[in-house]
Amino acid sequence: MLPIEIIGLLAAGAAAGAVNAVAGGGTLITFPTLLFFGVPSVVANATSTIALVFGTTGSVFGYRHHIKAVAPWLRRLLPVSLLGGGIGSALLTHTSDRTFSKLVPFLILFATVLFLAQGIFRRFAGAHLDEGQTPTRRRIAIAIFFQFLVAIYGGYFGAGIGILMLASLGFIGLHNIHEMNTLKTILGSLLNLVAAAWFACAGLVDAPRAGILAAGALAGYYLGSHFSQRLPQPRIRQGITLIGFLLSAVTFYREFLR
Repeated sequence: MLPIEIIGLLAAGAAAGAVNAVAGGGTLITFPTLLFFGVPSVVANATSTIALVFGTTGSVFGYRHHIKAVAPWLRRLLPVSLLGGGIGSALLTHTSDRTFSKLVPFLILFATVLFLAQGIFRRFAGAHLDEGQTPTRRRIAIAIFFQFLVAIYGGYFGAGIGILMLASLGFIGLHNIHEMNTLKTILGSLLNLVAAAWFACAGLVDAPRAGILAAGALAGYYLGSHFSQRLPQPRIRQGITLIGFLLSAVTFYREFLR
């Protein structure tokens, strides 16, 4: 790798880590960065996943004070997260690089729309319960099933799962954003850990590039989880949304119109 690629991967990892710690959507930075440096799409997706898994250590540590409060929800949502992550990663390993390349424009567009609409998701999800009101069993069951679907998608591609999980957690009545981010971070990291292990066993991971991305992501996650209130979040979201739409357009042109 040339020095410019190493610097680019470190910067992409740090930016993705910080964004994931705050709201989610970091894959929209790391995945296209790997594509830019010539990594095949399936390998880029697997490499991005495993790099961001290692980076989540910093974010989990940053939210450590909230883990006790969310432990009951972890027990409910963790099993389906692990199962769904395994199913999604298995689906990716059985997808050819050519087929996945055709799906990439739509996956990026879907993730970008989710990222753009996260405020709407949160308001809609939390609109039905007053703070402190206990969710019904039906709501909990729906949230668990939704988490299972999110985990399958996350194991397959990953971008946008944090936003979907925040919406689901709001639906079951959680209001404390720090506790919601703690759950999102732990569940997302563990389901991606399952996917990363699967990808590594399948030989899909570019280890040197994953290591560089992970080093940047570790710093980004830690700083993002600790200093999220100081980050210019609206500007970050606007920038990532713009990048996502541009990447979707570019990859659509490359795959279907060129």
